[in-house]
Amino acid sequence: MNLRFKLIIFDWDGTLVDSTQRIVDSMQQAAAEVGLPKVADAAVQNIIGLGLPEALRTVWPVIDEPQLQAMTQVYARYFVADSQVAMGFFPGTPEFLAGLVEQGYLLAVATGKSRRGLDRMLRDLKIGHRFAATRCADETRSKPHPLMLKELLSELNVAPDEALMVGDTTYDLDMANAAGMASVAMGHGAHDDDVLLACGPLTICHSIHELNDWIRING
Repeated sequence: MNLRFKLIIFDWDGTLVDSTQRIVDSMQQAAAEVGLPKVADAAVQNIIGLGLPEALRTVWPVIDEPQLQAMTQVYARYFVADSQVAMGFFPGTPEFLAGLVEQGYLLAVATGKSRRGLDRMLRDLKIGHRFAATRCADETRSKPHPLMLKELLSELNVAPDEALMVGDTTYDLDMANAAGMASVAMGHGAHDDDVLLACGPLTICHSIHELNDWIRING
């Protein structure tokens, strides 16, 4: 098969995993426990995709270092175990990823999650073997800086015009633009369609099934 793209790089939360509401719930409960002021759920949802320190400083600009460290720990506890909001793959995701690998695509992950958090989810969801490489915000620059994409391209020896970024936030799409890569937006995650489309993705999909169909025709 003659593939337009050799490599497809996925964001994690809100793109492959339906975790947006769990992130919001965990962040709000952690903030209440630490003593930070209450904010609207939309303010938390808007920063999904950033590295955690950058996200916390965006939502709470007055946060000090002790509060930042406390939030990092308490948020992780809620997200991993204490939040009662369900979380899992969007329907069809494991089969979709397996099919892409069978067709000859290289797959990678570029995420605002920590390395510890991503590795735990890859293990728990039994999906890590599908990805040739992964990059997390705590081991490189946070989105929308393009460094994590450039590192993945270098590691896998793929040119920018041979790779596709798939994500649900403007941070993903802006990162792809800065790296000279094409992108596809996912409208089932954290950011609204209009702001995603303003970033110039090739298309916007609203389910994994739509994305699979688009790649089959265009990828």
